[in-house]
Amino acid sequence: MTCCAPGAEAAADLLTTTLSPDELRLASRQLGDGTSQVELSVPAVHCAACIATIEGSLARLPEVTGARVNLSTRRVTVKWRGDKLPPIVETLSRIGYPPHLFQDGEVGKDRTFAELIRAVAIAGFASGNIMLLSVAVWSGADGATRDLFHLISALIALPTLAFSGAIFYRSAWSALRHGRMNMDVPIAVGITLAYAMSLYETLTHGPHAYFDGVVSLLFFLLIGRTLDHMMRDRARAAVIGLARLAPRGALVIDEAGRRDYRDLAEIAAGDRLLITAGERIPVDGRVEDGASDIDASLVTGESRPQAVAGGGMVRAGTLNLTGPLTVVATAPASDSFLAEMMRMMEAAEGGRTRYRRIADRVSALYAPVVHLTAFITFLGWLAINGDWHQAMTIAIAVLIITCPCALGLAVPIVQVVAGRRLFEHGVMVKDGSAMERLAEADTTVFDKTGTLTLGRPRLVNADDIATELMPIAAELAAHSRHPLSQAIAREATSNGAAPVFADLIEKPGFGIEGRTQGSTWRLGRASWASEGQAADESGTVLARDGRIVANFRFDDVLRQGAAKTIARLKQEGRLVEMLSGDAEPACRATAEKLAIENYAAGLLPAGKVERLEELAREGRKVLFVGDGLNDAPALGAAHVSIAPATAADVGRNAADFVFLRESLEAVPLAIEVSRRAGRLIRQNIALALVYNAIAVPIAILGYVTPLIAAIAMSGSSILVIANALRLLAGSRAPATSVEAEKRPSSLEPAAAS
Repeated sequence: MTCCAPGAEAAADLLTTTLSPDELRLASRQLGDGTSQVELSVPAVHCAACIATIEGSLARLPEVTGARVNLSTRRVTVKWRGDKLPPIVETLSRIGYPPHLFQDGEVGKDRTFAELIRAVAIAGFASGNIMLLSVAVWSGADGATRDLFHLISALIALPTLAFSGAIFYRSAWSALRHGRMNMDVPIAVGITLAYAMSLYETLTHGPHAYFDGVVSLLFFLLIGRTLDHMMRDRARAAVIGLARLAPRGALVIDEAGRRDYRDLAEIAAGDRLLITAGERIPVDGRVEDGASDIDASLVTGESRPQAVAGGGMVRAGTLNLTGPLTVVATAPASDSFLAEMMRMMEAAEGGRTRYRRIADRVSALYAPVVHLTAFITFLGWLAINGDWHQAMTIAIAVLIITCPCALGLAVPIVQVVAGRRLFEHGVMVKDGSAMERLAEADTTVFDKTGTLTLGRPRLVNADDIATELMPIAAELAAHSRHPLSQAIAREATSNGAAPVFADLIEKPGFGIEGRTQGSTWRLGRASWASEGQAADESGTVLARDGRIVANFRFDDVLRQGAAKTIARLKQEGRLVEMLSGDAEPACRATAEKLAIENYAAGLLPAGKVERLEELAREGRKVLFVGDGLNDAPALGAAHVSIAPATAADVGRNAADFVFLRESLEAVPLAIEVSRRAGRLIRQNIALALVYNAIAVPIAILGYVTPLIAAIAMSGSSILVIANALRLLAGSRAPATSVEAEKRPSSLEPAAAS
């Protein structure tokens, strides 16, 4: 709705410390082929017009080969070729975006949001009070009483303009100072002239004053701007949350065996790191010594831990669960898997600005056209009757009546109403513009584990296990936190007495062992439990003295509503696919159960993003539904994305929607509401444009005073709001419901993998 958000200029002024060429060189990375890259923070960037200005100015530098701005993180990435350092800092400072060095994961206090909330509160309070005084004037108050009410209104409006209006004044002044134009310029001019003329009318005992229109205008505009700011800042939380997965450092073992804690940035390829149980892996590396279970859900999306031992590879951000590991770093933190995921997310976010770019193009045309129209109106009336007071009054009316309040509310008010409607059905909207994108989506891609399924292993052959063996397995399993062990423990029954085990030992990556009544029992990997006798390396078994006595098979549980959701999406003519990091047999079983013809197994995060980009090149607009840490880049790369509330924090932050209930039927519900919201947004924009097409000529002809202009402007806003409220009356939930499903469906037993 606006060009530059409030607080940008203040933030920029606080960070105008000039970076030296040496600092810039030290902060840059060598990409090979003589190309260097540096990331800089530009706090003053807040819209697509800012992005175009920065990228265009940097691209004109001879040495620069590429410049990309990320709106969510307010970060600019610059690439250049050769030994000569381009004047990057000087260029950015000259165009009004002074930079400072960007640090991954840096988080600042959101002073802008607090300022907006205070501005809205003050403008709303002032607007209510001035309106009460205006009612008395409209009702016939005259003479000294009218002048007194006007004077009180002037005294209330002045500090309101000084504080709440300062947001627009700063933005307008910054744009004009650097030779740009934005929508805040006509707003600032209009409210200033309206206040000045109202004050003149008050001091000269005139019959009309427009303080109510001025303050009401501020109030409505600030509401829309606050909503816009909230949506934009929520997008930043995904990248920040992902950065927090990286530890700040690790214990490094030198050649003499001494241990030294080093900061993450100081860890280099070849360093030997000691990673204890419960710590995250700081960098990509190779296991030199030790064995453990690794929570690799960040990579594969699977909740089932993976066993690693000497020679195995581990990735940054994964969690060491059960035993200490000595890891040799194979890459620095800046080139790790976790850093790659962050870069993919930021690249995906950079492509989300198409709608804001269109809006800002309209804004760039709107401001000069409004000013030119008002100025020509002033000159025309001055030439007709020579009355500068009347000419100025009509020009102010033109500025006010064409104020983009209705146009600015057309989108956010529908987003708010649609968001409320979705929330009533357990769906949270994290990015208002996503509803527009969701209505356009023609392809739906699902992650498997945690999305189509619940991601909880379930023992499917408990009835096949001998009655006397199940209590033994359950007792062993109760002493382990491994997900498969917990699944066995959950299936334990009261039949049979559980033995008392001595010398219980858990072997990380293999299983758990215990002794009772002279026998050694093992629960875990088949090859380990059978002391190398079993051919199946991956199965889970119970063995007594090296002889397998029970085999356990596990499966996952389908999420409620999964089958009905897939069927409904297909019925609507949508392409449905499934992408997963899980093994082929498990993916095939899920796909067959849900009648999904197109699926891919064993994908890393980059593979999912690659498939989404391939669909985009085919002209598809993809809705991605996923939950895992490893799904965060795909959630960001998709045209629009949805995650369940059970998703990891990073997944929820990266998604545009989050559904709170277990049923997957939230997906078609969100699509339905978004489509209706899209129609209402288009209707609202049309209403706002028709209003301007009718109101502007009337104002130019002199039939509208500033007071009537303010009322007409507010009336157009009310009309837009009333149209948006139709969404509450007409929307309904999908025909299917969560309660319709008696119990979660389960998959057919998959082949061992």
